[in-house]
Amino acid sequence: MALRTGGRALALALLRGRLRLPGPAAGGGCAGSGQARGQARLGPAVQGAPQAAGAEEAGEDAEVATRKKTFTEVQTERSEQAERTVLIKCPPKLNEKKLLQYLSSHGNIKSHFFFENRGIHALIEFSEKNSIASLQDAVGIPSAAEHHVPFKSRLFTFTLKNPASQAAEGTPLHLSPQTHIPVKELIQKLCHADSISSQMYILLKEYQLTEENTKLRFLVCSLVRDFTHAYFPDSTVKPFGSSVNTFGKLGCDVDMFLDFNDTQKHATKMKKGPFEMEYQMKRLPSERLATQRILSVIGDCLDNFGPGCVSVQKILNARCPLVKFSHQPTGFQCDLSVSNSIAIKSSELLYIYGCLDSRVRALVFTVRCWARIHGLTNSVPGSWITNFSLTMMVMFFLQKRSPPIIPTLDQLKELADEKDKHVIGGYDCSFVSDLSKIKPTKNTETLDVLLGDFFEYFGNFDFRKNSINLRKGKEVNKPESSPLYIWNPFEQDLNISKNVNQPQLEKFVAMARESAWILQKEDKTQRMINKEPWGLAALLIPLGKSNPSKMKNRMKGIGSETIRSLLDSLKLNHANSLQKAVGK
Repeated sequence: MALRTGGRALALALLRGRLRLPGPAAGGGCAGSGQARGQARLGPAVQGAPQAAGAEEAGEDAEVATRKKTFTEVQTERSEQAERTVLIKCPPKLNEKKLLQYLSSHGNIKSHFFFENRGIHALIEFSEKNSIASLQDAVGIPSAAEHHVPFKSRLFTFTLKNPASQAAEGTPLHLSPQTHIPVKELIQKLCHADSISSQMYILLKEYQLTEENTKLRFLVCSLVRDFTHAYFPDSTVKPFGSSVNTFGKLGCDVDMFLDFNDTQKHATKMKKGPFEMEYQMKRLPSERLATQRILSVIGDCLDNFGPGCVSVQKILNARCPLVKFSHQPTGFQCDLSVSNSIAIKSSELLYIYGCLDSRVRALVFTVRCWARIHGLTNSVPGSWITNFSLTMMVMFFLQKRSPPIIPTLDQLKELADEKDKHVIGGYDCSFVSDLSKIKPTKNTETLDVLLGDFFEYFGNFDFRKNSINLRKGKEVNKPESSPLYIWNPFEQDLNISKNVNQPQLEKFVAMARESAWILQKEDKTQRMINKEPWGLAALLIPLGKSNPSKMKNRMKGIGSETIRSLLDSLKLNHANSLQKAVGK
Protein backbone atom coordinates (compact mmCIF):
# COMPACT_ATOMS: atom_id res chain seq x y z
CA MET A 1 0.00 0.00 0.00
CA ALA A 2 2.90 2.37 0.74
CA LEU A 3 4.14 1.88 -2.81
CA ARG A 4 0.73 2.65 -4.26
CA THR A 5 0.36 5.79 -2.14
CA GLY A 6 3.83 6.95 -3.17
CA GLY A 7 3.01 6.43 -6.85
CA ARG A 8 -0.21 8.38 -6.35
CA ALA A 9 1.70 11.29 -4.80
CA LEU A 10 4.19 11.23 -7.67
CA ALA A 11 1.38 11.28 -10.21
CA LEU A 12 -0.33 14.19 -8.47
CA ALA A 13 2.96 16.08 -8.33
CA LEU A 14 3.36 15.56 -12.07
CA LEU A 15 -0.20 16.75 -12.66
CA ARG A 16 0.33 19.93 -10.64
CA GLY A 17 3.74 20.65 -12.06
CA ARG A 18 3.21 19.84 -15.73
CA LEU A 19 -0.49 20.04 -16.50
CA ARG A 20 -2.50 23.19 -16.84
CA LEU A 21 -4.44 23.68 -13.66
CA PRO A 22 -8.17 23.62 -14.35
CA GLY A 23 -10.53 26.54 -14.02
CA PRO A 24 -12.47 28.81 -16.32
CA ALA A 25 -9.00 29.65 -17.57
CA ALA A 26 -8.05 26.01 -18.11
CA GLY A 27 -9.91 24.44 -20.97
CA GLY A 28 -9.61 20.75 -20.29
CA GLY A 29 -10.37 20.53 -16.59
CA CYS A 30 -12.90 21.55 -13.99
CA ALA A 31 -13.08 24.97 -12.40
CA GLY A 32 -11.26 25.54 -9.14
CA SER A 33 -9.38 28.07 -7.10
CA GLY A 34 -6.25 29.90 -8.15
CA GLN A 35 -5.04 31.17 -11.50
CA ALA A 36 -4.57 28.58 -14.19
CA ARG A 37 -1.20 27.93 -15.74
CA GLY A 38 -1.07 28.28 -19.48
CA GLN A 39 -4.10 30.57 -19.61
CA ALA A 40 -4.47 33.08 -22.43
CA ARG A 41 -1.84 35.78 -22.07
CA LEU A 42 -2.77 39.31 -21.03
CA GLY A 43 -1.99 41.91 -23.67
CA PRO A 44 0.94 44.23 -22.93
CA ALA A 45 -1.47 47.16 -22.92
CA VAL A 46 -3.47 45.70 -20.06
CA GLN A 47 -0.95 43.85 -17.91
CA GLY A 48 -0.84 45.24 -14.41
CA ALA A 49 -4.00 47.30 -14.93
CA PRO A 50 -6.08 47.74 -11.76
CA GLN A 51 -9.26 45.67 -11.61
CA ALA A 52 -12.31 47.80 -10.86
CA ALA A 53 -14.89 45.84 -8.91
CA GLY A 54 -17.47 46.60 -6.24
CA ALA A 55 -17.12 45.21 -2.73
CA GLU A 56 -20.14 42.94 -3.21
CA GLU A 57 -18.81 41.53 -6.50
CA ALA A 58 -15.36 41.03 -4.96
CA GLY A 59 -16.94 39.16 -2.07
CA GLU A 60 -18.79 36.84 -4.46
CA ASP A 61 -15.61 36.21 -6.44
CA ALA A 62 -13.72 35.37 -3.23
CA GLU A 63 -16.45 32.93 -2.19
CA VAL A 64 -16.40 31.18 -5.57
CA ALA A 65 -12.59 31.04 -5.57
CA THR A 66 -12.56 29.00 -2.36
CA ARG A 67 -14.43 26.10 -3.99
CA LYS A 68 -14.69 24.38 -7.32
CA LYS A 69 -17.17 26.18 -9.54
CA THR A 70 -20.37 24.47 -10.58
CA PHE A 71 -20.92 23.45 -14.17
CA THR A 72 -23.47 26.23 -14.67
CA GLU A 73 -21.14 28.89 -13.23
CA VAL A 74 -18.35 27.86 -15.59
CA GLN A 75 -20.61 27.81 -18.66
CA THR A 76 -22.09 31.21 -17.79
CA GLU A 77 -18.66 32.75 -17.27
CA ARG A 78 -17.30 31.37 -20.52
CA SER A 79 -20.37 32.50 -22.48
CA GLU A 80 -19.93 36.03 -21.12
CA GLN A 81 -16.24 35.93 -22.11
CA ALA A 82 -17.22 34.89 -25.65
CA GLU A 83 -19.63 37.83 -26.03
CA ARG A 84 -16.72 40.21 -25.36
CA THR A 85 -14.48 38.49 -27.90
CA VAL A 86 -13.54 39.08 -31.55
CA LEU A 87 -11.50 37.01 -34.01
CA ILE A 88 -9.07 38.73 -36.36
CA LYS A 89 -7.29 37.30 -39.40
CA CYS A 90 -3.86 38.91 -39.31
CA PRO A 91 -1.18 39.59 -41.93
CA PRO A 92 1.65 37.01 -41.99
CA LYS A 93 4.23 39.48 -40.66
CA LEU A 94 2.81 41.35 -37.72
CA ASN A 95 4.05 43.54 -34.89
CA GLU A 96 2.11 42.20 -31.89
CA LYS A 97 2.70 45.28 -29.73
CA LYS A 98 1.35 47.67 -32.37
CA LEU A 99 -1.72 45.50 -32.98
CA LEU A 100 -2.56 45.47 -29.28
CA GLN A 101 -1.91 49.20 -28.93
CA TYR A 102 -4.36 49.90 -31.75
CA LEU A 103 -7.04 47.57 -30.38
CA SER A 104 -6.61 49.05 -26.89
CA SER A 105 -7.82 52.38 -28.27
CA HIS A 106 -11.28 50.75 -28.45
CA GLY A 107 -11.17 49.35 -24.93
CA ASN A 108 -9.22 47.43 -22.33
CA ILE A 109 -7.97 44.02 -23.55
CA LYS A 110 -8.42 41.29 -20.97
CA SER A 111 -6.64 38.46 -22.80
CA HIS A 112 -5.44 37.45 -26.25
CA PHE A 113 -3.64 34.70 -28.13
CA PHE A 114 -2.60 33.81 -31.67
CA PHE A 115 -3.08 30.57 -33.58
CA GLU A 116 -2.63 29.31 -37.12
CA ASN A 117 -5.44 27.95 -39.28
CA ARG A 118 -5.47 28.99 -42.95
CA GLY A 119 -3.30 31.90 -41.85
CA ILE A 120 -2.57 33.66 -38.56
CA HIS A 121 -5.54 34.57 -36.37
CA ALA A 122 -5.79 36.51 -33.12
CA LEU A 123 -8.50 36.02 -30.51
CA ILE A 124 -9.01 39.24 -28.58
CA GLU A 125 -11.11 39.33 -25.41
CA PHE A 126 -12.11 42.81 -24.29
CA SER A 127 -13.02 43.71 -20.71
CA GLU A 128 -16.26 45.37 -21.85
CA LYS A 129 -18.73 44.31 -24.52
CA ASN A 130 -19.17 47.87 -25.85
CA SER A 131 -15.53 47.82 -26.99
CA ILE A 132 -16.64 45.53 -29.82
CA ALA A 133 -19.19 48.09 -31.04
CA SER A 134 -16.45 50.73 -31.01
CA LEU A 135 -14.20 48.48 -33.12
CA GLN A 136 -17.03 47.60 -35.53
CA ASP A 137 -17.68 51.31 -36.14
CA ALA A 138 -14.05 51.69 -37.23
CA VAL A 139 -14.01 48.69 -39.59
CA GLY A 140 -14.87 49.09 -43.28
CA ILE A 141 -16.83 46.94 -45.75
CA PRO A 142 -14.62 44.82 -48.09
CA SER A 143 -13.70 46.78 -51.21
CA ALA A 144 -13.23 43.83 -53.58
CA ALA A 145 -15.25 43.59 -56.79
CA GLU A 146 -17.51 40.76 -55.48
CA HIS A 147 -20.81 41.52 -53.82
CA HIS A 148 -20.95 40.95 -50.08
CA VAL A 149 -23.69 40.26 -47.56
CA PRO A 150 -23.66 43.38 -45.32
CA PHE A 151 -23.64 41.57 -41.97
CA LYS A 152 -21.31 43.07 -39.38
CA SER A 153 -19.94 40.05 -37.54
CA ARG A 154 -17.14 39.78 -34.98
CA LEU A 155 -14.79 38.28 -37.57
CA PHE A 156 -12.35 40.80 -39.02
CA THR A 157 -9.45 40.83 -41.51
CA PHE A 158 -6.54 43.16 -40.81
CA THR A 159 -4.00 43.97 -43.54
CA LEU A 160 -0.95 46.25 -43.57
CA LYS A 161 -1.42 49.66 -45.20
CA ASN A 162 2.29 49.82 -46.13
CA PRO A 163 3.36 46.16 -46.46
CA ALA A 164 6.95 46.88 -47.50
CA SER A 165 7.85 49.02 -44.49
CA GLN A 166 5.49 47.51 -41.90
CA ALA A 167 6.44 43.89 -42.63
CA ALA A 168 10.01 44.67 -41.57
CA GLU A 169 8.67 45.55 -38.11
CA GLY A 170 7.08 42.12 -37.71
CA THR A 171 7.91 40.18 -34.55
CA PRO A 172 7.80 36.39 -33.95
CA LEU A 173 4.41 35.36 -32.56
CA HIS A 174 3.73 32.66 -30.00
CA LEU A 175 1.14 30.42 -31.67
CA SER A 176 -1.19 28.39 -29.49
CA PRO A 177 -1.42 24.76 -30.73
CA GLN A 178 -4.93 23.66 -31.70
CA THR A 179 -4.19 19.98 -32.37
CA HIS A 180 -2.56 17.26 -30.29
CA ILE A 181 0.84 15.82 -31.15
CA PRO A 182 1.06 12.77 -33.47
CA VAL A 183 0.92 9.34 -31.83
CA LYS A 184 4.54 8.55 -32.79
CA GLU A 185 5.74 11.68 -31.02
CA LEU A 186 3.53 10.87 -28.03
CA ILE A 187 5.02 7.37 -27.74
CA GLN A 188 8.53 8.84 -27.70
CA LYS A 189 7.55 11.15 -24.82
CA LEU A 190 5.95 8.30 -22.90
CA CYS A 191 9.13 6.20 -23.09
CA HIS A 192 10.97 8.84 -21.02
CA ALA A 193 8.48 8.70 -18.12
CA ASP A 194 9.26 6.77 -14.93
CA SER A 195 5.90 5.03 -14.40
CA ILE A 196 2.68 4.16 -16.19
CA SER A 197 0.90 6.73 -14.02
CA SER A 198 3.29 9.41 -15.27
CA GLN A 199 2.74 8.23 -18.85
CA MET A 200 -1.02 8.59 -18.46
CA TYR A 201 -0.74 12.13 -17.12
CA ILE A 202 1.58 13.04 -20.01
CA LEU A 203 -1.03 11.74 -22.47
CA LEU A 204 -3.71 13.78 -20.68
CA LYS A 205 -1.58 16.93 -20.90
CA GLU A 206 -0.97 16.48 -24.63
CA TYR A 207 -4.54 15.56 -25.61
CA GLN A 208 -6.85 17.61 -23.37
CA LEU A 209 -8.49 20.82 -24.54
CA THR A 210 -6.38 23.88 -23.81
CA GLU A 211 -7.69 27.12 -22.38
CA GLU A 212 -7.26 28.77 -25.77
CA ASN A 213 -9.07 26.01 -27.67
CA THR A 214 -11.98 26.13 -25.23
CA LYS A 215 -12.31 29.89 -25.69
CA LEU A 216 -12.52 29.35 -29.45
CA ARG A 217 -15.32 26.79 -28.98
CA PHE A 218 -17.43 29.17 -26.93
CA LEU A 219 -16.72 31.96 -29.43
CA VAL A 220 -18.10 29.86 -32.32
CA CYS A 221 -21.30 29.24 -30.30
CA SER A 222 -21.53 32.97 -29.60
CA LEU A 223 -21.11 33.80 -33.30
CA VAL A 224 -23.92 31.40 -34.22
CA ARG A 225 -26.04 33.04 -31.51
CA ASP A 226 -25.58 36.39 -33.29
CA PHE A 227 -27.52 34.87 -36.22
CA THR A 228 -30.23 33.13 -34.21
CA HIS A 229 -30.98 36.41 -32.41
CA ALA A 230 -32.40 37.78 -35.66
CA TYR A 231 -35.27 35.28 -35.40
CA PHE A 232 -35.30 34.40 -31.68
CA PRO A 233 -33.98 37.33 -29.60
CA ASP A 234 -34.21 35.47 -26.27
CA SER A 235 -32.51 32.26 -27.45
CA THR A 236 -29.00 31.15 -26.54
CA VAL A 237 -26.55 28.78 -28.23
CA LYS A 238 -24.69 26.55 -25.78
CA PRO A 239 -21.96 23.95 -26.27
CA PHE A 240 -22.42 20.51 -24.78
CA GLY A 241 -20.60 17.18 -24.82
CA SER A 242 -16.82 16.99 -25.15
CA SER A 243 -16.35 20.76 -25.39
CA VAL A 244 -17.57 21.26 -21.81
CA ASN A 245 -17.56 17.93 -19.90
CA THR A 246 -13.75 17.95 -19.16
CA PHE A 247 -13.16 14.94 -21.44
CA GLY A 248 -12.74 16.78 -24.74
CA LYS A 249 -9.72 16.05 -26.91
CA LEU A 250 -7.99 18.62 -29.11
CA GLY A 251 -9.59 18.31 -32.55
CA CYS A 252 -12.98 17.01 -31.38
CA ASP A 253 -16.18 18.41 -32.93
CA VAL A 254 -18.16 21.24 -31.38
CA ASP A 255 -21.66 20.07 -30.40
CA MET A 256 -24.00 22.98 -29.71
CA PHE A 257 -27.71 23.45 -29.23
CA LEU A 258 -30.17 26.28 -29.64
CA ASP A 259 -31.86 26.79 -26.26
CA PHE A 260 -35.27 28.45 -25.75
CA ASN A 261 -35.48 27.88 -21.99
CA ASP A 262 -34.98 31.61 -21.31
CA THR A 263 -38.06 32.34 -23.44
CA GLN A 264 -40.11 29.80 -21.47
CA LYS A 265 -38.92 31.21 -18.12
CA HIS A 266 -39.96 34.69 -19.26
CA ALA A 267 -43.47 33.40 -20.07
CA THR A 268 -43.96 31.99 -16.55
CA LYS A 269 -43.20 35.38 -14.96
CA MET A 270 -46.09 37.18 -16.69
CA LYS A 271 -48.82 35.95 -14.32
CA LYS A 272 -49.75 39.15 -12.49
CA GLY A 273 -52.63 41.48 -13.40
CA PRO A 274 -56.27 40.91 -14.34
CA PHE A 275 -55.53 39.33 -17.74
CA GLU A 276 -54.02 36.09 -19.01
CA MET A 277 -51.41 37.22 -21.52
CA GLU A 278 -49.48 35.21 -24.08
CA TYR A 279 -47.67 35.74 -27.34
CA GLN A 280 -49.30 34.89 -30.63
CA MET A 281 -47.07 32.24 -32.17
CA LYS A 282 -47.12 30.01 -35.21
CA ARG A 283 -48.75 26.69 -34.33
CA LEU A 284 -47.37 23.43 -35.70
CA PRO A 285 -48.69 19.87 -35.22
CA SER A 286 -45.58 18.55 -33.41
CA GLU A 287 -42.44 19.65 -31.57
CA ARG A 288 -40.34 17.64 -34.04
CA LEU A 289 -41.74 19.59 -37.00
CA ALA A 290 -41.05 22.87 -35.17
CA THR A 291 -37.47 21.75 -34.57
CA GLN A 292 -37.04 20.83 -38.24
CA ARG A 293 -38.42 24.18 -39.41
CA ILE A 294 -36.20 26.15 -37.02
CA LEU A 295 -33.04 24.27 -38.01
CA SER A 296 -33.90 24.57 -41.70
CA VAL A 297 -34.08 28.36 -41.45
CA ILE A 298 -30.95 28.68 -39.28
CA GLY A 299 -29.07 26.32 -41.62
CA ASP A 300 -30.00 28.45 -44.64
CA CYS A 301 -28.99 31.58 -42.73
CA LEU A 302 -25.53 30.18 -41.89
CA ASP A 303 -25.08 28.88 -45.43
CA ASN A 304 -26.05 32.12 -47.16
CA PHE A 305 -24.91 34.79 -44.73
CA GLY A 306 -22.51 33.29 -42.15
CA PRO A 307 -18.89 34.41 -42.60
CA GLY A 308 -16.62 31.36 -42.42
CA CYS A 309 -19.51 28.85 -42.32
CA VAL A 310 -19.06 26.33 -45.16
CA SER A 311 -20.21 22.81 -46.09
CA VAL A 312 -23.56 23.36 -44.37
CA GLN A 313 -25.69 20.19 -44.25
CA LYS A 314 -29.24 20.06 -42.92
CA ILE A 315 -29.89 16.56 -41.53
CA LEU A 316 -33.49 17.08 -40.51
CA ASN A 317 -34.88 13.53 -40.66
CA ALA A 318 -32.43 12.05 -38.15
CA ARG A 319 -33.71 10.90 -34.73
CA CYS A 320 -32.20 14.12 -33.42
CA PRO A 321 -32.42 16.69 -36.27
CA LEU A 322 -29.26 18.79 -36.68
CA VAL A 323 -27.29 21.11 -38.91
CA LYS A 324 -23.65 20.24 -39.63
CA PHE A 325 -21.17 22.84 -40.82
CA SER A 326 -17.48 23.66 -40.88
CA HIS A 327 -16.26 26.89 -39.31
CA GLN A 328 -13.24 27.80 -41.43
CA PRO A 329 -11.61 30.50 -39.24
CA THR A 330 -11.32 28.14 -36.26
CA GLY A 331 -11.17 24.83 -38.17
CA PHE A 332 -13.99 23.27 -36.10
CA GLN A 333 -16.57 20.79 -37.38
CA CYS A 334 -19.85 21.83 -35.75
CA ASP A 335 -23.21 20.14 -35.06
CA LEU A 336 -26.19 22.35 -34.14
CA SER A 337 -29.35 20.87 -32.62
CA VAL A 338 -32.31 22.32 -30.66
CA SER A 339 -33.06 22.29 -26.89
CA ASN A 340 -31.05 19.18 -26.01
CA SER A 341 -31.62 19.52 -22.25
CA ILE A 342 -30.83 15.90 -21.31
CA ALA A 343 -27.56 16.09 -23.24
CA ILE A 344 -26.49 19.10 -21.19
CA LYS A 345 -27.31 17.21 -17.97
CA SER A 346 -25.11 14.32 -19.19
CA SER A 347 -22.34 16.87 -19.82
CA GLU A 348 -22.75 18.21 -16.29
CA LEU A 349 -22.64 14.71 -14.79
CA LEU A 350 -19.35 13.95 -16.56
CA TYR A 351 -18.02 17.38 -15.53
CA ILE A 352 -18.65 16.45 -11.89
CA TYR A 353 -16.96 13.05 -12.26
CA GLY A 354 -13.98 14.66 -14.02
CA CYS A 355 -13.59 17.20 -11.20
CA LEU A 356 -13.78 14.74 -8.30
CA ASP A 357 -10.46 12.97 -8.84
CA SER A 358 -7.52 13.57 -11.20
CA ARG A 359 -7.31 9.86 -12.01
CA VAL A 360 -10.75 9.87 -13.66
CA ARG A 361 -9.78 12.02 -16.64
CA ALA A 362 -6.34 10.41 -16.99
CA LEU A 363 -7.89 6.93 -17.22
CA VAL A 364 -10.62 8.01 -19.67
CA PHE A 365 -8.16 9.77 -22.00
CA THR A 366 -5.85 6.74 -21.91
CA VAL A 367 -8.57 4.17 -22.64
CA ARG A 368 -10.07 6.27 -25.44
CA CYS A 369 -6.67 6.82 -27.06
CA TRP A 370 -5.94 3.07 -26.80
CA ALA A 371 -9.33 2.22 -28.32
CA ARG A 372 -8.91 4.62 -31.25
CA ILE A 373 -5.44 3.35 -32.15
CA HIS A 374 -6.66 -0.26 -32.20
CA GLY A 375 -9.74 0.54 -34.30
CA LEU A 376 -12.25 -0.07 -31.50
CA THR A 377 -13.76 3.40 -31.93
CA ASN A 378 -14.24 5.46 -35.07
CA SER A 379 -15.24 9.03 -35.95
CA VAL A 380 -17.68 7.64 -38.55
CA PRO A 381 -21.01 6.34 -37.17
CA GLY A 382 -21.29 2.55 -37.30
CA SER A 383 -21.23 -0.60 -35.19
CA TRP A 384 -18.20 0.54 -33.16
CA ILE A 385 -18.19 1.43 -29.49
CA THR A 386 -18.59 5.21 -29.20
CA ASN A 387 -16.39 7.43 -27.05
CA PHE A 388 -19.43 8.18 -24.89
CA SER A 389 -20.07 4.47 -24.27
CA LEU A 390 -16.38 3.90 -23.52
CA THR A 391 -16.37 6.82 -21.07
CA MET A 392 -19.40 5.35 -19.29
CA MET A 393 -17.62 2.00 -19.03
CA VAL A 394 -14.67 3.71 -17.32
CA MET A 395 -17.03 5.51 -14.92
CA PHE A 396 -18.75 2.23 -14.07
CA PHE A 397 -15.39 0.56 -13.43
CA LEU A 398 -14.39 3.39 -11.06
CA GLN A 399 -17.70 3.03 -9.21
CA LYS A 400 -16.90 -0.66 -8.68
CA ARG A 401 -13.53 -0.11 -6.98
CA SER A 402 -13.16 -0.81 -3.26
CA PRO A 403 -13.54 1.82 -1.95
CA PRO A 404 -15.28 3.51 -4.94
CA ILE A 405 -13.42 6.34 -6.64
CA ILE A 406 -16.60 8.09 -7.83
CA PRO A 407 -20.19 7.86 -6.51
CA THR A 408 -23.17 6.38 -8.33
CA LEU A 409 -25.80 8.63 -9.87
CA ASP A 410 -28.29 7.56 -7.19
CA GLN A 411 -25.83 8.69 -4.51
CA LEU A 412 -25.44 12.07 -6.24
CA LYS A 413 -29.22 12.34 -6.37
CA GLU A 414 -29.45 11.84 -2.59
CA LEU A 415 -27.20 14.91 -2.12
CA ALA A 416 -29.32 17.13 -4.37
CA ASP A 417 -31.21 20.05 -2.89
CA GLU A 418 -34.31 21.80 -4.24
CA LYS A 419 -32.48 23.81 -6.91
CA ASP A 420 -30.86 20.61 -8.24
CA LYS A 421 -34.15 18.86 -8.94
CA HIS A 422 -34.88 18.58 -12.67
CA VAL A 423 -37.43 16.46 -14.51
CA ILE A 424 -36.98 16.61 -18.30
CA GLY A 425 -39.47 14.89 -20.58
CA GLY A 426 -40.64 12.74 -17.67
CA TYR A 427 -37.10 11.62 -16.79
CA ASP A 428 -35.59 12.39 -13.38
CA CYS A 429 -32.33 14.24 -14.04
CA SER A 430 -31.71 15.37 -10.46
CA PHE A 431 -28.23 15.27 -8.91
CA VAL A 432 -26.09 17.54 -6.76
CA SER A 433 -24.36 20.42 -8.53
CA ASP A 434 -22.21 21.68 -5.62
CA LEU A 435 -18.98 19.68 -5.71
CA SER A 436 -18.15 20.57 -2.10
CA LYS A 437 -21.04 18.38 -0.91
CA ILE A 438 -19.42 15.24 -2.34
CA LYS A 439 -16.97 13.52 0.01
CA PRO A 440 -13.53 12.77 -1.48
CA THR A 441 -12.72 9.11 -2.07
CA LYS A 442 -10.45 7.20 0.30
CA ASN A 443 -9.21 5.07 -2.58
CA THR A 444 -5.43 5.49 -3.10
CA GLU A 445 -4.81 3.10 -6.02
CA THR A 446 -2.33 4.28 -8.62
CA LEU A 447 -3.19 4.64 -12.28
CA ASP A 448 -0.79 1.76 -13.00
CA VAL A 449 -3.10 -0.52 -11.04
CA LEU A 450 -6.32 0.98 -12.38
CA LEU A 451 -5.33 0.66 -16.04
CA GLY A 452 -4.37 -3.01 -15.74
CA ASP A 453 -7.46 -3.80 -13.69
CA PHE A 454 -9.73 -2.00 -16.18
CA PHE A 455 -8.55 -4.28 -18.99
CA GLU A 456 -8.79 -7.34 -16.78
CA TYR A 457 -12.27 -6.41 -15.52
CA PHE A 458 -13.83 -5.92 -18.94
CA GLY A 459 -11.77 -8.72 -20.49
CA ASN A 460 -13.67 -11.07 -18.16
CA PHE A 461 -17.03 -9.24 -17.94
CA ASP A 462 -20.09 -11.41 -18.60
CA PHE A 463 -21.56 -9.34 -21.43
CA ARG A 464 -23.97 -12.15 -22.36
CA LYS A 465 -25.85 -11.81 -19.08
CA ASN A 466 -25.06 -8.45 -17.50
CA SER A 467 -25.57 -4.80 -18.37
CA ILE A 468 -23.82 -1.66 -17.06
CA ASN A 469 -25.84 0.71 -14.87
CA LEU A 470 -24.20 3.92 -13.61
CA ARG A 471 -27.27 4.95 -11.66
CA LYS A 472 -26.92 1.93 -9.36
CA GLY A 473 -23.19 1.29 -9.84
CA LYS A 474 -23.61 -2.46 -10.30
CA GLU A 475 -24.23 -5.08 -12.96
CA VAL A 476 -27.88 -5.86 -13.63
CA ASN A 477 -29.47 -8.44 -15.91
CA LYS A 478 -29.80 -7.24 -19.50
CA PRO A 479 -33.39 -6.23 -20.35
CA GLU A 480 -32.86 -7.23 -23.99
CA SER A 481 -30.37 -9.10 -26.12
CA SER A 482 -28.06 -6.34 -27.43
CA PRO A 483 -24.42 -7.54 -27.34
CA LEU A 484 -23.44 -4.52 -25.19
CA TYR A 485 -26.03 -2.90 -22.93
CA ILE A 486 -25.18 0.37 -21.14
CA TRP A 487 -28.14 2.08 -19.50
CA ASN A 488 -28.61 5.73 -20.38
CA PRO A 489 -28.01 7.47 -17.02
CA PHE A 490 -31.21 9.52 -17.36
CA GLU A 491 -33.40 8.01 -20.08
CA GLN A 492 -33.47 4.62 -18.39
CA ASP A 493 -35.38 2.95 -21.22
CA LEU A 494 -32.53 3.58 -23.67
CA ASN A 495 -29.33 1.62 -24.33
CA ILE A 496 -26.57 4.07 -25.31
CA SER A 497 -24.54 1.22 -26.90
CA LYS A 498 -27.35 -0.31 -28.98
CA ASN A 499 -25.32 0.28 -32.16
CA VAL A 500 -22.50 -2.11 -31.10
CA ASN A 501 -22.59 -5.53 -32.79
CA GLN A 502 -21.17 -8.85 -31.55
CA PRO A 503 -17.93 -8.84 -33.64
CA GLN A 504 -17.02 -5.36 -32.38
CA LEU A 505 -17.66 -6.35 -28.77
CA GLU A 506 -15.56 -9.50 -29.18
CA LYS A 507 -12.76 -7.40 -30.67
CA PHE A 508 -12.90 -5.09 -27.62
CA VAL A 509 -12.78 -8.03 -25.19
CA ALA A 510 -9.85 -9.63 -27.06
CA MET A 511 -7.87 -6.37 -27.04
CA ALA A 512 -8.63 -5.80 -23.35
CA ARG A 513 -7.32 -9.27 -22.47
CA GLU A 514 -4.24 -8.80 -24.65
CA SER A 515 -3.48 -5.42 -23.04
CA ALA A 516 -3.94 -6.79 -19.52
CA TRP A 517 -1.53 -9.59 -20.36
CA ILE A 518 1.09 -7.19 -21.75
CA LEU A 519 0.97 -5.04 -18.60
CA GLN A 520 1.23 -8.09 -16.31
CA LYS A 521 4.11 -9.83 -18.12
CA GLU A 522 6.14 -6.86 -19.31
CA ASP A 523 9.74 -6.47 -18.15
CA LYS A 524 9.99 -2.67 -17.93
CA THR A 525 13.72 -2.55 -17.11
CA GLN A 526 14.71 -4.84 -19.99
CA ARG A 527 12.54 -2.91 -22.44
CA MET A 528 14.11 0.39 -21.36
CA ILE A 529 17.60 -1.10 -21.77
CA ASN A 530 16.62 -2.27 -25.26
CA LYS A 531 15.09 1.17 -25.96
CA GLU A 532 11.75 -0.45 -26.68
CA PRO A 533 8.34 1.11 -25.89
CA TRP A 534 7.10 0.01 -22.47
CA GLY A 535 3.97 0.41 -20.36
CA LEU A 536 1.36 2.62 -21.98
CA ALA A 537 3.67 3.29 -24.92
CA ALA A 538 3.66 -0.44 -25.74
CA LEU A 539 -0.15 -0.50 -25.64
CA LEU A 540 -0.40 2.36 -28.14
CA ILE A 541 1.44 0.51 -30.92
CA PRO A 542 -1.06 -1.13 -33.30
CA LEU A 543 -0.65 -4.90 -33.27
CA GLY A 544 1.51 -6.06 -36.17
CA LYS A 545 2.26 -2.52 -37.44
CA SER A 546 5.67 -1.81 -35.92
CA ASN A 547 7.38 -5.06 -36.91
CA PRO A 548 5.07 -7.76 -38.37
CA SER A 549 7.49 -10.69 -38.02
CA LYS A 550 8.47 -9.70 -34.49
CA MET A 551 4.81 -9.18 -33.57
CA LYS A 552 3.93 -12.64 -34.92
CA ASN A 553 6.63 -14.21 -32.73
CA ARG A 554 5.49 -12.12 -29.75
CA MET A 555 1.90 -13.22 -30.19
CA LYS A 556 3.04 -16.82 -30.56
CA GLY A 557 5.11 -16.49 -27.42
CA ILE A 558 2.24 -14.97 -25.51
CA GLY A 559 -0.09 -17.74 -26.66
CA SER A 560 2.40 -20.45 -25.64
CA GLU A 561 3.02 -18.75 -22.32
CA THR A 562 -0.72 -18.49 -21.69
CA ILE A 563 -1.20 -22.21 -22.36
CA ARG A 564 1.73 -23.11 -20.09
CA SER A 565 0.31 -20.89 -17.35
CA LEU A 566 -3.10 -22.55 -17.64
CA LEU A 567 -1.54 -26.04 -17.57
CA ASP A 568 0.49 -25.14 -14.48
CA SER A 569 -2.66 -23.85 -12.83
CA LEU A 570 -4.53 -27.08 -13.64
CA LYS A 571 -1.66 -29.21 -12.26
CA LEU A 572 -1.62 -27.14 -9.06
CA ASN A 573 -5.38 -27.49 -8.61
CA HIS A 574 -5.14 -31.25 -9.25
CA ALA A 575 -2.36 -31.57 -6.66
CA ASN A 576 -4.40 -29.61 -4.10
CA SER A 577 -7.38 -31.86 -4.73
CA LEU A 578 -5.23 -34.95 -4.14
CA GLN A 579 -3.87 -33.50 -0.90
CA LYS A 580 -7.38 -32.79 0.35
CA ALA A 581 -8.47 -36.30 -0.61
CA VAL A 582 -5.50 -37.83 1.20
CA GLY A 583 -6.16 -35.64 4.23
CA LYS A 584 -9.64 -37.08 4.50
